[in-house]
Amino acid sequence: MLYFLFWNVGGKPLQDCISNLVSLYELDLILLTESHIKPDIMLNTLNRGNRFGYHYAPSIGCKKVDIFTKFPSDFLCPVLDADRLTIRHLTLPGLTSILLAVVHFPSKLHWDEPSQGFQCVELSQTIKSAEQQVGHSRTVLVGDFNMNPFEDGVVSAAGLHSIMTRSIAKRGTRIVQATKYPMFYNPMWSFFGDRQTSPPGTYFYESSVQKVYFWNIFDQVLLRPDLLSLFDNEDLKILVNDGKTSFLSKTGTPDERNVSDHLPILFSLRL
Repeated sequence: MLYFLFWNVGGKPLQDCISNLVSLYELDLILLTESHIKPDIMLNTLNRGNRFGYHYAPSIGCKKVDIFTKFPSDFLCPVLDADRLTIRHLTLPGLTSILLAVVHFPSKLHWDEPSQGFQCVELSQTIKSAEQQVGHSRTVLVGDFNMNPFEDGVVSAAGLHSIMTRSIAKRGTRIVQATKYPMFYNPMWSFFGDRQTSPPGTYFYESSVQKVYFWNIFDQVLLRPDLLSLFDNEDLKILVNDGKTSFLSKTGTPDERNVSDHLPILFSLRL
């Protein structure tokens, strides 16, 4: 079982919080965006008091994502790097190999919805190209999309084509106008609303405009159908504390002042 943490840390020095999460969940891969924590400081904190030695997996062209792993970075081979995207081929001995894509899209403050949608089309093409390169489609796409699961770029066939249910995602593909489009499964849909014990989102935004969702799920993990047998929805969590520090303010929203404006997500794969 491999445990993954993704967190947009909002430029805050949260290395101690991340180290606490390592102690709680014995994380195998730590995926960070908007991190200003220097890799040597992060590694010193992670390896202080933890029984596992962590490594930094640098990228050449991606400036928006930092990856730390419990294993040498040689097992996380770069396939493609762009400014806001890194795609790695994870090939651990004796385990099923996967393609790991980590993305951080620009904020809605800088991009409108059509721009985000078109970027999803480009991202989809890039991922399909990477899958052809490594020879399989066991792909995990995780990151801060700055988009909700229901937005056009995330759900459209030419975009990420992410589906809210396993049963439909297991079909694998859908044909639209004689073109076959591969699917992703998006388990993050299940967090919306009040029926969860966790917050109904990873990011909170309140405004006086006519349409506002308040809670948003910008931070998401999507999986190709080939990985569904290795993924348990029960292990997917939006985290609200590290065992010592709460990530929520007194109003129950992300503590932007002291922690981050985004909540981290935890998931696992039985590789």
